[in-house]
Amino acid sequence: MSQMKIVVLEADAAGVSFDELKRFGELVTYEHTPQELVAERIRDADIVVPNKCLLHEDVLKSAQKLKLICEAATGYNNIDIDYCKKTGIPVTNARGYSTEAVVQHTFALLLHVWEKLGYYSDYVSSGSYSAQESFTHMGKTFLELTGKRFGVIGLGAIGRRVAEVATAFGMEVVYFSASGNTYDAPYKRLDFDEFLSSCDVISCHAPLNDNTKGMMNYNAFSKCKSTCVFLNLGRGPIVVEEDLKRALEENVIAAAALDVFEKEPLSDDSPLMELAKKYKGTENEDRLLLTPHIAWAPLEARQRLVTDVAMSINAWLDGKPRSLVTK
Repeated sequence: MSQMKIVVLEADAAGVSFDELKRFGELVTYEHTPQELVAERIRDADIVVPNKCLLHEDVLKSAQKLKLICEAATGYNNIDIDYCKKTGIPVTNARGYSTEAVVQHTFALLLHVWEKLGYYSDYVSSGSYSAQESFTHMGKTFLELTGKRFGVIGLGAIGRRVAEVATAFGMEVVYFSASGNTYDAPYKRLDFDEFLSSCDVISCHAPLNDNTKGMMNYNAFSKCKSTCVFLNLGRGPIVVEEDLKRALEENVIAAAALDVFEKEPLSDDSPLMELAKKYKGTENEDRLLLTPHIAWAPLEARQRLVTDVAMSINAWLDGKPRSLVTK
């Protein structure tokens, strides 16, 4: 086979070098690719490495030399899988590179909200703590995690590790399966209503599909405990953001922390941004925590992502493809 051309469309999404791929051929790296330039940039590529760029039929049909697509992410709904199957273009995704990272961020979000750390940090930095006589300040009540019920939506690799860590905190772990599957795991599976009504923390790690899209709507939130903390580290459209805003404003749930959104980046006029601005500087500020899709992104995880792509290219060249999503 003549030297291949590998095109990385969105290197800025990883923020690390893709030079590891040079051993496979000519490497062309774009920091960012506007959608209107995708077809042009992949036209003579043998291997394409996208992240969020849309690779639909109208784009892919211009890439007549294309032999392999390596999604530099776990989710691959940006790729026209049906077209790739029809035309015999194998597609791989990256798996497992960010599991520990997402678990870490899950509990960073939870502990920040649960212990109202923003409030207590501001109390000290404002000088209020220095001005008081007592050695402590308990202006906002918070509770122990031990003995509370932790509910996981999506008991995949990340969900299982989250469950293990929650167990280490002394929490009772239960799960809800949107697909209806019962997993071989030491946790009780509950139906959706019981799951919602009994959990003190609900942490979503599910994929986006017909079963999960919009599942966390106002009706779902209205069944939760008023003290419940909701976390979303799965996919943004699983949550109806206008409904979550309403649930927080009406004190239907206690707090929410999200790292993923319906539209990314989060638009300035989105319901959650509106609420975050409304809460900023008020006693409600700790009730809504938003981070910019960074759960997956510690440096080590981003480096593993590039290595995972390299492993997929190497395996394909050896005739033993791995992480295929076009079986």
